[in-house]
This record gives sequence, structure tokens and C-alpha cells, in this order.
Amino acid sequence: MPSRLHRPLTAGAAVLVLAASVTACGSSAADPNAKEITVYSADGLKSEQGDGFYDKVFKDFEKQTGIKVNYVESGSGAAVQRLARERTNTKADVLVTLPPFIQQADGKGLLDIYRPRGAEHVAAADQDPNGKWVSIVNNYFCFIYNKKELKQPPATWQDLTDHRFASKLQYSTPGVAGDGTAVLIKALHDFGGQGPAMDFLKKLQANNVGPSSSTGQLAPKTDKGELLVANGDVQMNYANMKSMPNQGIFFPAAKPGARPATFALPYAAGLVKNAPHAANARKFLDYLLSKPVQEEVSAVGGGFSARQDVKATDPNAVALAKIMKGVDVFQPDWNDIDKNLDTYIDAWKTATGS
Repeated sequence: MPSRLHRPLTAGAAVLVLAASVTACGSSAADPNAKEITVYSADGLKSEQGDGFYDKVFKDFEKQTGIKVNYVESGSGAAVQRLARERTNTKADVLVTLPPFIQQADGKGLLDIYRPRGAEHVAAADQDPNGKWVSIVNNYFCFIYNKKELKQPPATWQDLTDHRFASKLQYSTPGVAGDGTAVLIKALHDFGGQGPAMDFLKKLQANNVGPSSSTGQLAPKTDKGELLVANGDVQMNYANMKSMPNQGIFFPAAKPGARPATFALPYAAGLVKNAPHAANARKFLDYLLSKPVQEEVSAVGGGFSARQDVKATDPNAVALAKIMKGVDVFQPDWNDIDKNLDTYIDAWKTATGS
């Protein structure tokens, strides 16, 4: 497993479905003493089958504290946009999203300072130096393919332009979905800058089905064979393989002969500024980073613990290490991406006609 596994900056866009047992936010926002919190989160940590990381965390947290978690799922960028719209009537208490959107939320003044207990065991690269956010589950960008239809996954970016993937390839929308933005970030890295990256993505558009606000929606389509290739992230796609066994995870290389590569894409959490239930939210953030919960990240959630002092050895951890074996992990310049994201998104829209 790469040394970077415990130093990443992780997933996900959104499955726009809320579990029936989870209520919408804001029902008691006017009462700061209500025994509840509202979490706005990117998808990937909650399971439609009710056996995901969030499912267990929410249930156990309520059992221990009496505090109910109201959960609202959306794309990584959409969650930040919603927080911004609600600035004068804040409904969320905790935000969980991916880079660069957690940095974007901070830049918009949407996060408050809080360093959860246990943050001292999280690598410096995985948390804000000013205490606005901290990684709670580490993760990596990936692509997925249908193992039933394809004997081998595409080896390089160039392979994705093959005519056999026409209308059988889809990636979620950059700027809206965290994993979709990750497609853009990896292309910028692998092709050496904005110009060549956009030239390639323009060519790839001939095979692309079209925009998708949710990365999570692409996994079942790939499993069924409606798509042959889609984007994703290791935690989310590994975790749903039980119900979607035809998925295979792969990492396209920059060019023929190069090693496959990816980058860390963690779920990062922060206390929302003017959170209506701030005290409860702080308890929840402490709980997320507690060692017992972090020890369940791989076993229950199929992800990588954010704490450096947790060395998981469960079967999922072993399988995840095997997936990451031989894969180079590069470090994006998140400051550059945060500063220039709008420029990159506009260039992508122009190149692809999206």
C-alpha cells in the first residue's frame, strides 16, 4: 500500500435518495437545545441497504448521546452551494464533502473553527491548519468498469476514446460532483496542464453519455452493463460491490507504459458557521474521529482511516491494500485548484460543449 494512504487530502458526488428513516433538515433549527443535528454530505458513506458506515455511525451516536442525525445528501459542490444560499438562515450543522469543495466552503466563510478530539492523530496534510475542517475517511479517485463485459480494464486515458465505449462511458459533472471534479484534476495532472487536458477531454466527449450530477448513480449503471466505464472513488465503489458485483476498479495511466496513478480524495468534515445545534455538532465531530469509530472505517465503510494510529487488518483493509498495490499516488496542488477551479470548469465546459 502506498505510504500516502495515511496522508491524503477523498468522495463523492451524490445519490439523491434519502433513507426513509432519515428526516429532512431544519425541523427544529430554531431550538438550539434540540437533541438533533443536520449533516450535509457527499454520498458514498451511506448505504441504501442500511449497512453502510454512516448507517452504523448515526445509529450508534444517537444511542450513546440521544442526538438524532438528520442527513441530507447531494453532490460535493451542490452541498456548498446550498450552504451559501442558506447563509442567512443556516440549517446544517456539519458539512462533509471532498476537496476542493471543503476548501471552497472555507473560502466562502461557511465553516467555523473546531478541532475535534483525535485530530492530533490526523496528518497535517489532511486537515486545515486553521482548524476549519479535518478528514474523517481517507479515499482515492478511481474509475470503474463492467467486469462481465470487459476482460481487462482500459489501461490508459487513450483507451477510453476507443469506439467500443461510444455511449457506454460517463463521468459525473465537474464543479457539481466531487468525483467529477476529480476527473478534471487527474486530467490536468496527467496531461501536464490545462491546454492538453482540455484537448483530450474534448476528444473523449465523443464517447461520453453526458452530464450527471451524481457519481453514485453511475455505479449501478456500470454494474448492469448500461455503461462500460464510469468514474468513482475507491471507498464508494468497493463498499457497494456486495450489491453490484460486476464492478471492477481501475486507475488509467497517463500514457502507454506509465504506471497507473491516482490521488487522495478524502471525506472532510467541518462545523458549519452559525450552526443551529453547534454543541451537538461538536460532539458528533469528536465521535467521528474517535478511535473506535475510525477502526470501523474499513471494516464497515470500506474506506481508509483518517487517523495515523489506526492500523486496520480486517478483510476489507487487506482487500483495499491489494487494490492500491502498484498504484502511484500524486499530491494535487489544492491551493491552485481552489483558486482556479472556476477557470478550469469554464475551460471544461468550452472544450466539451457542456
